[in-house]
Amino acid sequence: MSRIIVTGGAGFIGSNLCERLVNDGNDVICLDNFFTGSKDNIRHLIGNSRFELVRHDVTKEFYAEADQIYNLACPASPPSYQYNPIKTIKTSVMGTINMLGLAKRCKARILQASTSEIYGDPKIHPQTEDYWGNVNPIGIRSCYDEGKRCAETLMMDYHRQNNVDIRIVRIFNTYGPKMDKNDGRVVSNFIVQALQNQDITIYGDGSQTRSFCYIDDLVEALIRMQNNKEGFIGPVNLGNPSERSILEFAERIIKLTNSNSKIIHKPLPSDDPTRRRPNISLAKEKLKWEPKIDIDEGLKRTIEYFDNLLKNENNKE
Repeated sequence: MSRIIVTGGAGFIGSNLCERLVNDGNDVICLDNFFTGSKDNIRHLIGNSRFELVRHDVTKEFYAEADQIYNLACPASPPSYQYNPIKTIKTSVMGTINMLGLAKRCKARILQASTSEIYGDPKIHPQTEDYWGNVNPIGIRSCYDEGKRCAETLMMDYHRQNNVDIRIVRIFNTYGPKMDKNDGRVVSNFIVQALQNQDITIYGDGSQTRSFCYIDDLVEALIRMQNNKEGFIGPVNLGNPSERSILEFAERIIKLTNSNSKIIHKPLPSDDPTRRRPNISLAKEKLKWEPKIDIDEGLKRTIEYFDNLLKNENNKE
């Protein structure tokens, strides 16, 4: 049993991680300021003696004893992180400094949730961990991209200078239950639009690609990375190497939901990457991990989650 802090623990990935960690018998402190996180995601854990919820903003210092820290706090969808870009980059930079300070004091191991966005609009394909990226440092996405890149820098400097036990993962597109239906991400947008028979919005011609990993697979990878006995092995890509076009994805969701939705096209946003796919050779080698849940199974579970969510909302009205 470990004492574990999860920042951003009421968010999409964080809440799924908290649930798994509690079920595995750990004591978990969930930190969240509820900017994008939701109490509904962790409501079923409240009252569990192994779970503690603390409303806290990671840009402020936090004091507790812990064996492990998962630093997941940061808005992750473009509408959310562009809403207050200065706060977004402060969360990545100040939040990481504060959590690294805590890890240093407690001698805790800390895992930083970085992102595939650090590769920008990549010039090489698929992306390997030794690729430095093609990022616009002054673009509208840079508050997130550069914040996460700086967080990686901070992790490395605390590791080299203070011998802090670190882990860095670069998370590619992830989907599944507990996603925010209004966060503007591809999967949640498409499923909610399809379930309501609304037009499905695709930006650009839909030929841009993404690789989608189901949340349970990602949580398993995070835990394996945190508990990896080799120590720091460098940043590790976590995602599904199966690449699909956005248009194909929309058509698949329409089919799985038996929707009458039509696909409409809008202009591609600035700095939106055209291709994104992880090389996960390192994760396979060091963590013995690769995604297990295929896209149709994952989508069916996610569609069921959103279908229930929409029905519950309609019943409340």
